[in-house]
Amino acid sequence: MTQTITLPLWLFILIMLFAAVTAASHLLFPSVRWFFRRRLEKAVAQLNTRLTRPIEPFKLARRHDMIQRLIYDPEVTREIVAYAEQNGVPENVAFEKAKDYAREIVPSFSAFAYFSFGIRVAKLLANSVYRIETADSNDATLANIPRDATVVFIMNHRSNMDYVLVTYLAARSSALSYAVGEWARVWPLSRLIKSMGAYFIRRRSRGALYRKVLARYVQLAIAGGVTQAIYPEGGLSLDGRLQPPKMGLLAYVVEGFDRANARDVVFVPVAINYDRV
Repeated sequence: MTQTITLPLWLFILIMLFAAVTAASHLLFPSVRWFFRRRLEKAVAQLNTRLTRPIEPFKLARRHDMIQRLIYDPEVTREIVAYAEQNGVPENVAFEKAKDYAREIVPSFSAFAYFSFGIRVAKLLANSVYRIETADSNDATLANIPRDATVVFIMNHRSNMDYVLVTYLAARSSALSYAVGEWARVWPLSRLIKSMGAYFIRRRSRGALYRKVLARYVQLAIAGGVTQAIYPEGGLSLDGRLQPPKMGLLAYVVEGFDRANARDVVFVPVAINYDRV
């Protein structure tokens, strides 16, 4: 036990580095995460006093926890079993596929990124390009909606600037959650968009398992009071006219509504124009 062991210097340095990382991961990192988590909770609590519709705990949940909740949802579990039977694969393979879908869909919302960075950029960009006018009744309309209801903004879609404009105009109300398509799944843009609370959707996916995972995420978010912004057209209008609606997301909202237990869902129509009216 008291013998001297000679090691090469590089191996000794490597062992010390592994020991330092292990000690930090068990002792230091949890404390640091707890410290910053507490500061974030205080900042969000202060921010909620200024918002018409406070940020709900669902939106602030850790992404890992939300993914676990989603893939172990009873409806998703039943769909996993059905997928395995229909495709002749083990259930653990179907489970991993559902987990991949959940990772793809679930955002990693950051209140700091949204309100400290996103809102400021949206304000700067919107005001540098447009002279913005809104209806005088907007503030009163939002103020009259019960605070415990989930708000779903239903909007026409004429430009990718719609995201920027509506985010800026709703900044005093709440943080919006958008559904974005494949165009936004490019790194590092995808990381930024997810930190702003948006979730990705595959517009051309027809798989029942994918649709179930997406549907349950939308329904859990609605039940959790997350303010949604939905473009029923499902894409940009090339001529300014409303396009035929795609009812997928709206169907998920309606199908998941439990009149006996769910909070109210209030749909707010929003018209966006880029013309002098």
